[in-house]
Order: sequence, then structure tokens, then C-alpha cells
Amino acid sequence: MASVPEDVTDEHLQQQTQPASAFASIPHRPQTKSSSEKYAPLDCSLYFDKEDDIAIPESNDVFHVYTAGTEGPVVFCLHGGGYSGLSFAVSASKIKEKARVVSMDLRGHGKSSTEIDLDLSVETMCNDVLAVIKELYSNSPPAIILVGHSMGGSIAVHVAARRSLSTLAGLVVVDVVEGTAMASLIHMQKILSNRMQHFSSIEKAIEWSVKVGSIRNIDSARVSIPATLKYDESKKCYLYRTELEKTEEYWKGWYEGLSDKFLSCPVPKLLLLAGTDRLDRSLTIGQMQGKFQMVVVRHTGHAIQEDVPDEFSTLIVNFITRNRIGPHGIERGFAPQGGGGYGLVGYIGGELIKN
Repeated sequence: MASVPEDVTDEHLQQQTQPASAFASIPHRPQTKSSSEKYAPLDCSLYFDKEDDIAIPESNDVFHVYTAGTEGPVVFCLHGGGYSGLSFAVSASKIKEKARVVSMDLRGHGKSSTEIDLDLSVETMCNDVLAVIKELYSNSPPAIILVGHSMGGSIAVHVAARRSLSTLAGLVVVDVVEGTAMASLIHMQKILSNRMQHFSSIEKAIEWSVKVGSIRNIDSARVSIPATLKYDESKKCYLYRTELEKTEEYWKGWYEGLSDKFLSCPVPKLLLLAGTDRLDRSLTIGQMQGKFQMVVVRHTGHAIQEDVPDEFSTLIVNFITRNRIGPHGIERGFAPQGGGGYGLVGYIGGELIKN
């Protein structure tokens, strides 16, 4: 049974390092000293105002949600595969100054409990998201900006493409595009199997995640990693809460046709990427035509919202402000519709970015 050693060697780190993918980007990280205090879990109440369980009528499904803020439109966050709603915790503490934040644990993740945890099909997860929104707001939802990372980004796009969310006011997709995601799927089982599988403590799991660079911000790792684990009494160790390796039948459905669906969504759109080489043909053409705003966030890994929460929250708030999205929708005055007419130039991580 493997666990995080007191001194993780560079050789071991390199063996665990995998190329950027739809699920994770794990570049090599320098060694740091082990410290139980340094990697101790942080309580989510430091970042979110409250957490609740949302029971879905006529089912045994209960979804856990974290909320922050009291005014403005709702930034509804969907995490990536293997993550949890707490992936947006540190960012939420900044965004809530200008908007409300709701971050849910998707099916089979975090503290959510469903009849079939392994059903991670697009259709099922879209239905889950819409059901949670309905339970939260009944028939009078506020303006909603869907924000999705990786797998959650694909679900956000599919929900938006259904056009059944009447108050949808914006769409933000974080570090996932169809071409790169589809190409990476053949490697995913190997990447998942090469992860450290068992941890003697939560602190060791947090330490491992930071040292291999899957999450580069220690505070974010300290609040988000615990929710991705479960304790196995028989093995006396911590394992991953989500058995992603058993959901392969759904992976292709997450990303197939994603670019065209993204471009067809009739709301302002923002695509955040951690690298410049990830646009496929459809997105390249759409970006040249000004159909969406794109920002390349330098010096970060796959989990942009965790690695650079200050920059991420600034981008979200600026997106809301630029498109004049208020509590009930687009405010009076000009705002780009359908994502058209963008020409933003800015600096993120010291690099010039434009679209």
C-alpha cells in the first residue's frame, strides 16, 4: 500500500508527472519540507458563507452545495472530474464581493449522494444541474453565469446549449476544448492508474498534490483536497472519493461536439486556457470571428481557479462587469450578445493576451 513518504524524491515525482490533459496537468515541482501544519486541512467556512444539502424530489439524490455572497448575479460553478465544489473555494471568497457564488458537488463527487454515483453521462449531469437550480430558485431564478472547469466545463456548455435555463446570462469554460480533450482520452486510464492511490493521512494527500503540482496553491489544496477523499476502514487509509476509472464509457460524450455547442450558446462567453496551443479548428475560427472572449492565463496548471484564485476571480468579475450582468440579467445599455465583437487586450501573469 503506497502513501506519501516523508521525503518525496525527484525521481518519484517525475514518474508521477503526466502531460496536460482534460483532467489534470501535473508538471514537475521542486521539493519542499514536509510539515503537518503546512499541509493541514482548512475549513471551507473560511471561504464560503454556508453549505447545504439539496434533495431532489422523486429521487434519492442529494447534492451538496456551497454558497457565498448575498447580492448580484449567481456564478454557478461546476468542478472537474475528481475534484469537488471546494475547487472554487478560494476564488469564491473574492468573487462574492461582487456576485453570489454557488458551487455544487457533482454526482459521484464530494458530499453529494446519488442512487447511481457512477452515472456521469452528460444527460444525467445536465439534469442534475438543472434540478439543483430549480430547487434553489423555484420558478424565479436570478441571472446565472455558468462556470465550468474541465469535465464541469463540458457540462456547463451542454446545459447552456439546451437553452432551458431562461435566466442564463453568461458562460465561462475553464481549460478544456474539444480537440485536446478528445486526444487525451486514450491516455486517461494510464494517467489515473499512475496517481498515488493510497494516503496515510489527509495531510499526506494535500502534500502530494502540491508537490507534484496538480494544485499549485497550498491554501486551495488545503481546502479542496479533503473533499476528494474517503477513508477506507478495511485498508486504514484514504482513497479517492470518485472512481473515475470506472466511468470511461461516458468520457467521449463529455467532449464530442463541444466546440460547436460552445459557439452556438447565445450568451456572452469566456474561455480561460492555461496554454496557447489548445484551440481546435472550430474555436480558432470562432475566436477570429469574435464569437467569444479568450484569455490565456500564464504560469498556471490545469486547475486555473485553484492555482491563481486572485486572477481567476478578477477575470470572472470583469466578465460580469464588461457584459453588464446584473442580478436579473443584462442591465440597460449596450452589452455584447452571443459573445460577438470582442477585442479584449490584457495582462495575466505578466503576459500580454488578446483576442
